[in-house]
Amino acid sequence: MTDPTTAAPSAAGRVVLIGGATSVAGRTVARALLDAGARVVAVGSNRERLDEMAAELPGLVTEQADLTDQMQVWPLAMRVHGRVGDVDGIINLVGGWRGGGGIPGQTEEDYRVLEHSFEALRHLSRALWDDLVASPAGRIAIVSSTAVERPLAGGANYAAVKAASEAWMQALAHGLGKEGETGAAVTFRVKSLAGLEARLASEVVALWSQDATELNGRVETLSPEA
Repeated sequence: MTDPTTAAPSAAGRVVLIGGATSVAGRTVARALLDAGARVVAVGSNRERLDEMAAELPGLVTEQADLTDQMQVWPLAMRVHGRVGDVDGIINLVGGWRGGGGIPGQTEEDYRVLEHSFEALRHLSRALWDDLVASPAGRIAIVSSTAVERPLAGGANYAAVKAASEAWMQALAHGLGKEGETGAAVTFRVKSLAGLEARLASEVVALWSQDATELNGRVETLSPEA
């Protein structure tokens, strides 16, 4: 973690872990954070894709883990501590989409796949909670969906999982607020992330240049710029 008495309010020097890092959004966010001077830990389940990402982004730290498996996440946290120290930020980009078929078409198989993003969020935030609280600038952020505001029958599973994730984020915001004024939990909503990866990356980097008390609990909708 960066010493709050010497650090400028920015992402420089922060240790940020990205879950679901090998996606297009994950790579874009990782590059932006590295360019801003952060230390980035990219976590994914595919070793080959992690290696490709590391070759593209010098300085990137990679870790392979299934973030839906609690028994892998806690050892992951220990490895990260050993390699880069305490974590200042978590960006959970584990996601995916399955839908269609109306209410009868909302299958259990689809729901379990979609639930992975919520599982990853729960496991990561619990395993690294003490880091977020102790950091002079703890930040945790997710990408949710505008479907939470207007769920459709064909996307009921998806909207339900995103709503649960947003509820968890608000609980994290409450917990961080009780612990002090240095941590913040932020939710970004999108209709579709395609084409908004650079915008998301910019918003993530900016989390460390904004006051935590103003950020904590924020739900911000990202839309294509005119």
